[in-house]
Amino acid sequence: MGTGVAARAASSDTGKTAASGAGAKRLADFIGYRHLPHTVEVERGRLRFFAKAIGETGPEFVDVEAARAMGYPDLVAPPTYAFSLELDQPRPFAFLEALGVRLERVLHGSQQFRWHLPICAGDQITLESQVEDVYEKKGGALQFIVIRTAATNQRGELAVEMTKTVVVRASGGKR
Repeated sequence: MGTGVAARAASSDTGKTAASGAGAKRLADFIGYRHLPHTVEVERGRLRFFAKAIGETGPEFVDVEAARAMGYPDLVAPPTYAFSLELDQPRPFAFLEALGVRLERVLHGSQQFRWHLPICAGDQITLESQVEDVYEKKGGALQFIVIRTAATNQRGELAVEMTKTVVVRASGGKR
């Protein structure tokens, strides 16, 4: 995704684009900003690798036949796997860059998942992210960006809602 495409990503709620907001001094101006959606195919090999990496041994996560015997079409994604789908794109931090956030100032604050349907190998998952809130602590030394992402499958069904909080450390104590 080139910068021209990202710069044209408009929020349906605010009318802001990445280009119009990139010079903004306040992250709060981006509440409502929506980044371009992206679609990712869920691959069986990646699911197995992820399950192994986190120590998940449940048969639905590692054995196709066992997953099918349990009623799933293929391997099931472990609960936190959806977060990795957000990063599975050519420029995984384009969303933050569009907000003018310098990546070296970023900390991962929190992550929450609300599951509606399982994600399985072979699914095409479309992720759509929006800035839900921005707030400060420590006199502006820390800014918190709350981003909600909806992940829908190829049938248009909501599979999971993710909410993450990104902490941005201001340079010199204030931004």
